[in-house]
Amino acid sequence: MKTFIPKQNEAEKKWYVIDAEGKHLGRLASEVAKILRGKHKPEFTPHLDMGDFVIIVNAEKIELTGKKLDQSFYTYHTGHPGGLRQISFRKMLETKPEKLILNSVKGMLPKNRLGRQMLTKLKVYAGPNHQHQAQQPEALEI
Repeated sequence: MKTFIPKQNEAEKKWYVIDAEGKHLGRLASEVAKILRGKHKPEFTPHLDMGDFVIIVNAEKIELTGKKLDQSFYTYHTGHPGGLRQISFRKMLETKPEKLILNSVKGMLPKNRLGRQMLTKLKVYAGPNHQHQAQQPEALEI
């Protein structure tokens, strides 16, 4: 008996919409990463992009537990001498809530070109509206 290996072009891609209002950041990000990778499907293959598309709305209403809003930071370097910068989660949530969720999910995906390809299937919006009605996304409760 031969082992079944699915083909990339035979994978059926669905669209899901998730409301982030009142959800915790880490728990939401881990579930979204699982859907983007395709681990929820029985034909999951680690070296192929078998996952589905995910739309996250109401990113500005996501919750963080404990003191993470003030004690956790995103750190980056501009590339210039003395260019180390830090942004607190509170400031990120006020200015760019989409980036907060995007970075959390990105950290849970593979660190290679397959992971970058999977991340393109994630669409995050700060408010309740999105522009993907033509894809007829299914509401997914997490």
